[in-house]
Amino acid sequence: MSTQHHGDGGETSLYDGQRISKTDPIFAALGAVDELNSVLGLAISTSPRTEHAMRLAWIQERLFALGSDLANPKCVEHGDWIHHNDVATLDDWLEGYQSSLPPLRHFILPGGIPAAATVNFARAICRRAERETLQLAKEVGLRSESMVFLNRLSDVLFEMARAMNHDTKTPEREWLGPRDRSDT
Repeated sequence: MSTQHHGDGGETSLYDGQRISKTDPIFAALGAVDELNSVLGLAISTSPRTEHAMRLAWIQERLFALGSDLANPKCVEHGDWIHHNDVATLDDWLEGYQSSLPPLRHFILPGGIPAAATVNFARAICRRAERETLQLAKEVGLRSESMVFLNRLSDVLFEMARAMNHDTKTPEREWLGPRDRSDT
């Protein structure tokens, strides 16, 4: 005997209780943010008790706030959301990473230690979450801090992955384009 659950009909609820289709673009954005958060959990599990792991845990908390913001597009209910200070925190981290790492000369291939490779995977998901959120913003209007946060976050994740490899003296693998290769 099967019991029907609330979402079995292809609908689910937003923050304000409104029921909408699971195929609505809002759920593409929410799903990408959720996937990003899950991969960050995986990265934390491979890099426990480091400054990077603490930062990733903070990012996870803020991604839940972002999800709350996305699920409340009309701001009917007062939920949590991304603030200017959250973006400022990412800016500080980005500046710190960039000032402590060797300058980039070429594109970097994702990889290195497992935590860095996982953070790079998260960066790619973050870019998708940003695209989905930007698309959603065209349709329903969202607070700009959400899009700025995701854009900045992808940059932070890129530099964090570099820092994780740098901390463990794992060399970066550069991608050499046709102008850079000696065989051309």
